[in-house]
Amino acid sequence: MQFLGHVVRFIVAALVLMVVGWIVPQFSVGGFGSALLLSLVIALIGWAIEGIFGKKVTPFGRGIVGFLVSALVIYIAQFVVGGVSVSVLGAILAALVIGIIDLFIPVSTPFEAGKRNND
Repeated sequence: MQFLGHVVRFIVAALVLMVVGWIVPQFSVGGFGSALLLSLVIALIGWAIEGIFGKKVTPFGRGIVGFLVSALVIYIAQFVVGGVSVSVLGAILAALVIGIIDLFIPVSTPFEAGKRNND
């Protein structure tokens, strides 16, 4: 059942990225497949950053550092995923919109959920 939760989380994240691509100028996602792959890449980069620097510096952390790291992760992810185009301003605005959406639809990442279950 936990696997299905991860799949749903990535589908929701892809839908959010597509909405962000529609709202935010200088941020475009080619289609649902690109958005799904982008959500996976963002989660993996965030997981790696959390492993290296700790929870306070992750894109999923709170505060200005988490916000800036989130924008940086979004910007870097465009080089890994085809069909995605993001400017620096677009990454910052996307991180802001994603943060606002996360306030209303708080969901944990698959990696955070696994850590909570192991605590």
